Amino acid sequence: MKSVAIIGAGITGLTTAFYLKRKGVPVMVYENSNRVGGVIQSLRKNGYLAEFGPNTLLETSPKISQLLRDSELQSRRLDTTAGAGARFVVRYKRPIEMPGSPLGFLSTDLFSFKAKLAVLREPFISARRDGMEESIGQFVVRRFNQEFLDHAIDALVSGIYAGDPNMLSVTHAFPKLKALEDHYGSMIKGQIFGARERKKRGEVAKDRAPKFSFDEGLQVLPDTLAAKLGDAVKLSTPVTKLTRSADDWVVATSSGEARHSAVIYCGTAFKLAELKIDGIDLSAFSEVRHPPVASVVLGFRREDVAHSCNGFGMLIPKIEGFKSLGTIFSSALFPNRAPAGHLTLTTYVGGERYPELASLPQDKLVSLVCEDLRISLGVRGQPTFQHVVVYPRAIPQYNVGYGRFKEILTKIETDQSGLFFAGHFRDGVSLSDSIVSGINMAERVEKLST
Repeated sequence: MKSVAIIGAGITGLTTAFYLKRKGVPVMVYENSNRVGGVIQSLRKNGYLAEFGPNTLLETSPKISQLLRDSELQSRRLDTTAGAGARFVVRYKRPIEMPGSPLGFLSTDLFSFKAKLAVLREPFISARRDGMEESIGQFVVRRFNQEFLDHAIDALVSGIYAGDPNMLSVTHAFPKLKALEDHYGSMIKGQIFGARERKKRGEVAKDRAPKFSFDEGLQVLPDTLAAKLGDAVKLSTPVTKLTRSADDWVVATSSGEARHSAVIYCGTAFKLAELKIDGIDLSAFSEVRHPPVASVVLGFRREDVAHSCNGFGMLIPKIEGFKSLGTIFSSALFPNRAPAGHLTLTTYVGGERYPELASLPQDKLVSLVCEDLRISLGVRGQPTFQHVVVYPRAIPQYNVGYGRFKEILTKIETDQSGLFFAGHFRDGVSLSDSIVSGINMAERVEKLST
């Protein structure tokens, strides 16, 4: 067969191309920018290793492990250090560790007696069966209470989506939570009785999945995949138009045209809205919200931080009054992320909560973060390292009604032979979701080519 065109050299596009090539299917990857990896960016400087996008990869599926074996990256894998599993949520202006057991939940200071009682009665709350789509905020208040939303779920939503719990769809943004209610009538019952089914599928819940990175950061993965693809990756080559001919697709780029048997779009939703395809209107995808997010990576002397910072990091609910969304204790996750006697903290600002803050000048962003860290972690003195990256359009928001975008993509794939869509605007926003999306797409296209 003729080669398959893949638009986008983020992790989904690279994974798709890597596996198609392994299956003997020729590929060509077209990337608009001058680098691979999308939001994955790692920087080694002055003894620090900074991550600007995701900080860890979750081993939620056996397919993730297989990718490491197939790409020969097992020897460069770094698992999180002992104690890095602890997660904190800010309440009363200080980080409190999230409980890891039922007994810990009953004794934690994170929630009042009323909120704890709401969790205990959740299995007895009737499931909603009227088919109405809810926001995650509505879902949580109905099954628990307002305090649980304000002090826990709001922080979680900011950590995953940088989003608004009153806008995000529980059906599309948190489909597994919705499935627990649909199948078991309760989230608590679903967690207990659904464990066996998840084990049979080889799946691991994201909150329990092993976390890992690589010796030089997550950038190692896209760089390795791109190296194995070689000349099949064309950087600084934006695709401007797709045209369907009798038996193939004509891909027009800034450097000319090429014919391919199929096209897989693995870019972003907002770029999809700009893509010209004969007879297809994709302008609706400009309506997908992508709030801006600033990643502020700061290094400090160990003695200048009062908190131990042993754990994954802390999430901050809006109700606590801070300007930042949360902080990852980056140097506590893996070795060699900071010089001896120092630590690295990665803080995120903006999102749907405070989108205007992400566009502040770099010095003001650093000052804002330092003030939040002073109050929450007891940080004093000036940072010994700083690096700021702003994503003007960051994470796609799976808000209520997002199903219409998925329906558009499914219809196009049905009507247009050889045109496919994969990636974080369709199959989940986490790094592991994007990788699994690419692997599944490669399997799907390979079957059609045989």
